[in-house]
Amino acid sequence: MTVEREEYGSPVGRPRSPRSGNSDWLTGSRITAVQGVFYRPEGRAGEPEAVEFVIDRGESVLLTCTSDWALCVTPGAWPLLPDWCVPANQWQHAPLTQLPPVPYEGGWTVVGTLERRDGCGEVHEAVIRCQEGDFVVVAGDTLAVRFHPH
Repeated sequence: MTVEREEYGSPVGRPRSPRSGNSDWLTGSRITAVQGVFYRPEGRAGEPEAVEFVIDRGESVLLTCTSDWALCVTPGAWPLLPDWCVPANQWQHAPLTQLPPVPYEGGWTVVGTLERRDGCGEVHEAVIRCQEGDFVVVAGDTLAVRFHPH
């Protein structure tokens, strides 16, 4: 999975970790939480606007949809909300109820990633492969997130 640098720069007060252009940096990481980013006035009934994978090194990866339903992968700012959550008091992180609880060992160990692209070369689906199963994130009007146990 390629983690893109955000074009508008680093938000004030939020440290950024340099990331290489390939997906190998995620391999070996342990995902300790998966949080949806929800617009609260709409309630939690729908799908999240974004999903943030929290990594045991104190980092996170944020997956969002672009206007053309492509998937954008950027460094997250956990536990802070993304910059585009304006006004911030109307947004919240929340666990995704359709996903299993964190394994007894304290996290999912990433063994690889896969991007599925459309005919134009845009990423529309990302798979984060873990020892325990695969997280599948699909772009659309909002994000759909599934977990397929092994």
